[in-house]
Amino acid sequence: MSDVLQRHKILLDESEMPTRWYNLVADLPTPPPPPLHPGTKEPVGPDDLAPLFPPDLIAQEVTQERYVDIPPEVQDVYRLWRPSPLYRAHRLERRLGTPARIYYKYEGVSPAGSHKPNTAVPQAFYNAKAGIRRLTTETGAGQWGTALAFACALFEMECEVWQVGASYDQKPYRRMMIETFGATVHRSPSELTASGRAVPDRAEHPGSLGIAISEAVEVAAQDPEVRYALGSVLNHVLLHQTVIGEEALLQLAKVGEAPDLVVGCTGGGSNFAGLAFPILREKLAGQMAPDILAVEPSSCPSLTRGTYAYDFGDTAGLTPLMKMHTLGHDFVPDPIHAGGLRYHGMSPLLSHVYEQGLIGAEAVPQTECFDAGVLFARTEGIVPAPEPTHALAATIREARRCAETGEEKVLLTALCGHGHFDLSAYDTFLNGRLVDEDVPDARFADALTRLPEVVPG
Repeated sequence: MSDVLQRHKILLDESEMPTRWYNLVADLPTPPPPPLHPGTKEPVGPDDLAPLFPPDLIAQEVTQERYVDIPPEVQDVYRLWRPSPLYRAHRLERRLGTPARIYYKYEGVSPAGSHKPNTAVPQAFYNAKAGIRRLTTETGAGQWGTALAFACALFEMECEVWQVGASYDQKPYRRMMIETFGATVHRSPSELTASGRAVPDRAEHPGSLGIAISEAVEVAAQDPEVRYALGSVLNHVLLHQTVIGEEALLQLAKVGEAPDLVVGCTGGGSNFAGLAFPILREKLAGQMAPDILAVEPSSCPSLTRGTYAYDFGDTAGLTPLMKMHTLGHDFVPDPIHAGGLRYHGMSPLLSHVYEQGLIGAEAVPQTECFDAGVLFARTEGIVPAPEPTHALAATIREARRCAETGEEKVLLTALCGHGHFDLSAYDTFLNGRLVDEDVPDARFADALTRLPEVVPG
């Protein structure tokens, strides 16, 4: 076969792993709007965040510095799986008959099977450094809960996870993996919190990330010995993920390539930002000129059909108000299989970048995503998690367009995790039981009527 001697993996040595995280805020033309205290509607300060986060993470949340050093203790854990490989998708290209060159950055090599340990490890480290011995969190598909459970085990901390009900029911093996790492898992909504008890018919309720966040925040805020960890959305989380894009730039340079299109899936925004922000830095500096595309599920399209407004990050209204693209904090998405993307809002920083016209966005139905996932599995040999199949679907769309036009574009996407615990979802798709929901505008409009009132300053 013609590809016998082709290069499939572009690898970095451990010594080449980035030693700094990148903060996009330092290079933006205009700063993002600040989070507001829900009572005073004034910008939140460090004291407002102290009940939930340790000092180092609060400092990273508000920093204006371009780079933040990765602590040696975190680098040491990263080296269990980092640097992660960058693959050239030769067989997918041939199957599509495209002249485009497709590269994917594969984060499924981590102990948790996704990109989430990139932030779980530093969050656990900084909390342990501050003397905190117990963390609470939410998880959608279970990837974040797995990652934080793993990180807490390394730093000898307790971990308590509220898993969104639909994913808890669909993915029992993900729950078992979280428990294997030593964490306690609750189905959300639960009877353990006021936020959970406020949800009617909670035993059958599919839950949402907004509800699960409320439960985890409520428990942490009431106990001075406990802190909360978030798997996406916030600036410090996106900061930690930029190790992905920094590595990808080094790897592409090894083969003399620069991307023409960068594609990532978006739920809260951490995986997408991790790949895209370092590349956006290069674009803003005039070093390259790729299009950058965020891809979200059609049933939870905060960027493409949401409103850019201040809203709560959780359902119960316990968090600060954040300016973001939102479908309304009490919007409950349908229980699609991409549980990690079932969030009502988008990262405030990513929302700001979108509002500035620096990235594009599109929504894709889940049947097209699973079709892309199956094609990818049958050509590249990796069964992707449902979340990154959204990015794969958009990448395949562009590769097919290149097949029609003859353009030899370089396409870069983030394969943020494997789907080994999502095989029931693939079973549903392969047996013709997966359907796409057409969400009417009226359903989005209803939740948006309950956005908090914020008078422009």
